[in-house]
Amino acid sequence: MTLSRFRSHPVAAAAIAGALRGYMLVRSIGWFVTRPQTRGVRAIAITPQGQVVLVRHSYIKGWHLPGGGHERGESAEEAALRELREEAGMVSHGVIRILGTLQHRPNFRRDTVTLVLVEQVTFVFRPSLEIVEAHAFDLDALPFEITSGTARRLAEWREGRAVAENW
Repeated sequence: MTLSRFRSHPVAAAAIAGALRGYMLVRSIGWFVTRPQTRGVRAIAITPQGQVVLVRHSYIKGWHLPGGGHERGESAEEAALRELREEAGMVSHGVIRILGTLQHRPNFRRDTVTLVLVEQVTFVFRPSLEIVEAHAFDLDALPFEITSGTARRLAEWREGRAVAENW
């Protein structure tokens, strides 16, 4: 029996379809269980005037804390400084301090985001394909379009509270 004749048989076609669905289910479960955890970083960047630096992306709405992923072998502090240089155009900074690590769990992912405070940040912004705007805002005059996660992190930091467990 040739393969084309085998697939045209209703029982064989149903068996092939069922086996394929089972294979895809097992493969999906395997990926969910074994995929690596990703590590990200967000920076609360404070200028010498006491303002916070926020960025606006080209692909998502709202104002966000600058940040991104860790590169291999990079510490959270190093990642935060690199992201501030790339996204906001940071040219100098002062003290750096880790505020905490959060579980980032949309869709039950196991990702973590480390929140880093970087003081005395000066920057010269240049737009890119990813970041269309960076601006320093007074903490009492944050933009209306700030994301809820960004607003929560800033409120926790300002009130001296530990960062919440979830982003």
